[in-house]
Amino acid sequence: MKPKVQACNFNMKMSPGKTSVNIVNLGKVAYQSALQIQQQYVRQHFDSSIQTPNTLLLCEHDPVYTTGIRRALYPAEEEQKLRDLGADFFRTNRGGLITFHGPGQMVCYPILNLGCFKKSVRWYVCELEKTVIKMCGKFGITASTSPDTGVWVGNNKICAIGIHCGRYITSHGLGLNCNTDMSWFDHIVPCGIKGKGVTSLSLELGRDVTIEEAAPVLLQTFSEQFNCMLSKAESL
Repeated sequence: MKPKVQACNFNMKMSPGKTSVNIVNLGKVAYQSALQIQQQYVRQHFDSSIQTPNTLLLCEHDPVYTTGIRRALYPAEEEQKLRDLGADFFRTNRGGLITFHGPGQMVCYPILNLGCFKKSVRWYVCELEKTVIKMCGKFGITASTSPDTGVWVGNNKICAIGIHCGRYITSHGLGLNCNTDMSWFDHIVPCGIKGKGVTSLSLELGRDVTIEEAAPVLLQTFSEQFNCMLSKAESL
């Protein structure tokens, strides 16, 4: 059994040239509410009269299946089958296909102005993938990218990534399986990728890895990868 990773300390001094990013922990929140909160932050970025900080929204959702813009409308009968399982269902404007969010999965929604980093969506997605790969490495898990977006351990996806970017303001983000009930994925083809599976930190390590344990490690790695300074903040 591998030891737990120690929590990271974010009481760091700002280094010259580093962009400041606020952390807002929403806790467990309904998916629809999280969408509305994201939209509030995005609108503030678009309002030139308001100085809006770059923000990471951290949360956990009740069971919900979501689809992105890269497919035709999900069949109504299939949607109803998923709802009958006790999950919500939403169509969104993020990239990617169908996926699941639920208890035990850490969801991170970066609402960033890429002008503060690099004005490249491709770069941004790659940096998110690298962040999760390095974070997994800190747990002793060898993860990698593949031709399919996201982060993988072998042929099993441990973290789904689907973003939206308008006028270089990002929304949506990533869902990292910590101690998720993986049976929820049995009812879909995750991200539309046939022949591959899903996994979690807990499955890979053979012990229970909670969101509370994983979150500080992800945030520290994000700070390193994006060369930014993180600080806790209240929600809008």
